[in-house]
Amino acid sequence: MKTITILKAAAFAAALTPAAALAYRFYRFYYAQDFNALTANPGDYITDQTGTWTLTMLVISLCVTPLRRLTKWNELIKMRRMLGLFAFFYATLHMLTWLVFFHFFDVKAMVKDVAERPYITVGMATFLMLLALAVTSNRFSVRKLGRRWQKLHRLVYVAAIGGVIHFWWLVKADTTEPQRWALAVAALLGFRVWWSWRTKPVQARAPRPV
Repeated sequence: MKTITILKAAAFAAALTPAAALAYRFYRFYYAQDFNALTANPGDYITDQTGTWTLTMLVISLCVTPLRRLTKWNELIKMRRMLGLFAFFYATLHMLTWLVFFHFFDVKAMVKDVAERPYITVGMATFLMLLALAVTSNRFSVRKLGRRWQKLHRLVYVAAIGGVIHFWWLVKADTTEPQRWALAVAALLGFRVWWSWRTKPVQARAPRPV
């Protein structure tokens, strides 16, 4: 069995573990009457967990290309789509928690929330970007869109920035954790800029004479 196949299976299991743990807590809360399983505020707990894992999967998926380029192990690219879809999966759970626990499908209240709360506006915009990326992550879209597919999927960096801003504006007071995510995303963006500069022809890199 190829190493990349084993790695993908292990990554799949690891990425699914937080959702399984959350499902188990949900079961304990509703069916076993263990009211501490989801803490005193289930809505906030599930929102925090799914939001954290959305950012985690996004950042890990963005790490694939730098690792592939540094190690020259091109098969690593096969991990990126799966990790990106897991980011969308947790983002969907995050959005559904907001929809069910905080508004219970009240469309009018949701629209008002999106319009009046900047962190929710950014969060919804980020979710829509991830939705577009997930829908076009198949081979058919790659063939159909051609070069435009790569341009579209650069939105993943914008989505990562949007996720960090959404988190930062949400916490307001203690921004320690959002700052760490911002640093991680900035480092990955910095690597992309550095690599683009590094791979340019020497003539293109040289400053023009004044």
